[in-house]
Amino acid sequence: MRRSRLVRLALGAAAALGVTFGFGSPAFAAASDRYVALGDSYASGVGADNYTSEGGACLRSNNAYPALYNAGVKPAAYRSVACSGATTADVINSQLSALSSSTTLVSVTIGGNDIGFTSIMTTCVLSGESDCIAAINTAEAKVRNELPAKLAAVYSGIRSRSPSARVVVVGYPVFYQLGTVCVGLSANSRAKINEGIDLLDDTTRTAAGAAGFRFADVRSIFVGHQLCSYGDKWLHALNFVSLTVSYHPTAAGQSGGYYPTFRTAAG
Repeated sequence: MRRSRLVRLALGAAAALGVTFGFGSPAFAAASDRYVALGDSYASGVGADNYTSEGGACLRSNNAYPALYNAGVKPAAYRSVACSGATTADVINSQLSALSSSTTLVSVTIGGNDIGFTSIMTTCVLSGESDCIAAINTAEAKVRNELPAKLAAVYSGIRSRSPSARVVVVGYPVFYQLGTVCVGLSANSRAKINEGIDLLDDTTRTAAGAAGFRFADVRSIFVGHQLCSYGDKWLHALNFVSLTVSYHPTAAGQSGGYYPTFRTAAG
């Protein structure tokens, strides 16, 4: 029997049994989605340039992963309210109102500002190794003792407003590749920063799972593109000319790292 006839018979049998093949199914499933993006600067796209005029000080970029998803998948509706500097309280007080019972897909990246991301990196750059490690120890205590409840409150708010939505919690990349020759921060400071980000991501993943949400982990896809790596960098190093973009994903980091990871998780 010819292969083409076998294929036709297999497809016919599958259709009769109600089986759907998965070729391109995420795009077809997403075409009718009503998508809302929540979160902080990693979701708004700080560092990725091409900022929208409506975003204002929130610095929403057309190169951010939510905007790339909108452009690539073309859901039925899309809105990003992600904002630079946002904390979990900001999401609850200012962003959840964008959700409704008709929302079918939600993304959220949040938590870094709750533990003082900006002040930690400032301390590490300006104050030396011992102060850097002390600042991260303080932040790690906040991650363990305070962040789970704050994340749970955000996730509960999302679920109450959009009970039928698929919710994808998107994490943060680890900043440094270790074991390479690298100027700037000491090896101990870089390792400690990575440790803090890993704890933040692992805690967020646990909280997302407890809420029944999907966790999109970007750590592995950024390996080889981190600071101090030998590949193309997907993160901005310290930038004294534009401090805001420091330690944020570049446009390549959003398109090569965040977008495919989120799209897979969105399903």
